[in-house]
Amino acid sequence: MDVLETTVESFERLIKINLEGTFFMCQGAANFMIETKARNDIPDYVPRIVNIASISSYTSSTTRGEYCISKAGISMVTMLFADKLAEYGIAVFEIRPGIILTDMTAPVKEKYDKLIAEGMTPIRRFGMPQDVADCIMAAVEGKLDFATGQVINADGGFHIRRL
Repeated sequence: MDVLETTVESFERLIKINLEGTFFMCQGAANFMIETKARNDIPDYVPRIVNIASISSYTSSTTRGEYCISKAGISMVTMLFADKLAEYGIAVFEIRPGIILTDMTAPVKEKYDKLIAEGMTPIRRFGMPQDVADCIMAAVEGKLDFATGQVINADGGFHIRRL
């Protein structure tokens, strides 16, 4: 909803789903991972956490303020858990999808087709769910563990500041 029309109910719903859900899922997973590592009963167990935020974590969209705020919160959740879990050898990452062709973007596809064609993103196409999945796999395969807390932008270069 528009920031001047957002209701308490709308705000609380988005925060509960996106932010509170992510925080407590991380907490539950982290505690399980710590306990599992301490038992040492799974050889080569190296758990990782990957959170899905959005370019809306840092991009203003006044017609979806509560969504932007919830996604910005996920960025902090990722940072907090990356910091806390480093001592346990558990890496935590954040994936920030950009304009991805999904049911959520279907109603605005024509608008974004035009913006992308005009150069909104250096890679001039909609992102696909597989693009996001590939970024997740890069994080969970273990090649990025020393980069815990890192943000991986799956956004076609949207995050690049350009003149």
